[in-house]
Amino acid sequence: MSWTHETLPQRVVFANGGAPREVAAEVEAVGGAKAMLIASEREAALADPIAAGIPLVLRHEEVVMHVPVEVAERARKAADESGADVIVTVGGGSTTGLGKAVALTTGLPIVAVPTTYAGSEATNVWGLTDGGTKSTGADPRVLPASIVYDASLLTSLPRDMAVASGLNALAHSVDSMWGPRSDPIDRAWCEESIRALAVGIRALSGGGPSTEGIEQTLYGAYLAATAFASAGSGLHHKICHVLGGMFDLPHAQTHAVVLPHVLALNAPNAPEAQERIARAFGSATAVEGMSALHAEVGAPRALRDLGMPERGIADAVGPILAALPAGNPTTVTDKSLAALLRAAWSGVS
Repeated sequence: MSWTHETLPQRVVFANGGAPREVAAEVEAVGGAKAMLIASEREAALADPIAAGIPLVLRHEEVVMHVPVEVAERARKAADESGADVIVTVGGGSTTGLGKAVALTTGLPIVAVPTTYAGSEATNVWGLTDGGTKSTGADPRVLPASIVYDASLLTSLPRDMAVASGLNALAHSVDSMWGPRSDPIDRAWCEESIRALAVGIRALSGGGPSTEGIEQTLYGAYLAATAFASAGSGLHHKICHVLGGMFDLPHAQTHAVVLPHVLALNAPNAPEAQERIARAFGSATAVEGMSALHAEVGAPRALRDLGMPERGIADAVGPILAALPAGNPTTVTDKSLAALLRAAWSGVS
């Protein structure tokens, strides 16, 4: 063996029903005396009990998918004017992403309270969109100091959104199997996360809120995100970042649609990943396991259903090729990439 693994410093708290108490404790632990709470109006009911227990100086509700630069600038200005010394985020990936955008320029610590399975809370990766182009980077300042996972906050997440968000987490697992810095620790975490996510997503797809299903999915999403932070962004995420930025596509659903196609491309040339993924699914092959899960939970199938125009296939090939990560198991050409995008656009497996 010859490799280097870096584990990011972070506290993680699982507390079903205990978010208000635990968030207050985490804010105190980082020395917070003036909290900026970021939560969209849609998340207000979930955020209210948390807000009541922290030293609140600002409540910021402008949260926009893909974190447009102008939205980030307004949040940064609000943070500066309020004198906040800690950020608390209550919401999904867009909310966490906005908190990261503020932390990137202010250095303020973040206490993240996820209400989806996005995984952003467990990484040091930020993303901003400007003029249809999404830029990402890694910076220790944006890694939340603490995460508080509370399953009770996800019981009202609509079934279809819960499934798509869980599949977004699964994309972190799969992509980390062959990310540019992937190592044996990452791949072990990925295998366990895929096992947990497969169990959790199936439970969530049943329709009613299942605390056990939510907790399994949160657990799997956390492992997947920590592996992703270490392994780096693979082909799947490069594709989805380009498509999301160019066409303003919904984040989780885009990942859910694209994932089986990237797996089908890479699995034949990634034997260890193929074996681990298949074992985690309990299937003969990785592709069969993914296909069975997608069919069972009614996953989104086509990018055209999400609003991507057909012309976007040709438009996206160049930017994706320019962003290709090193070491992808299968050589990617403009022809093979266009074929992958067309299959994902039309929903043909």
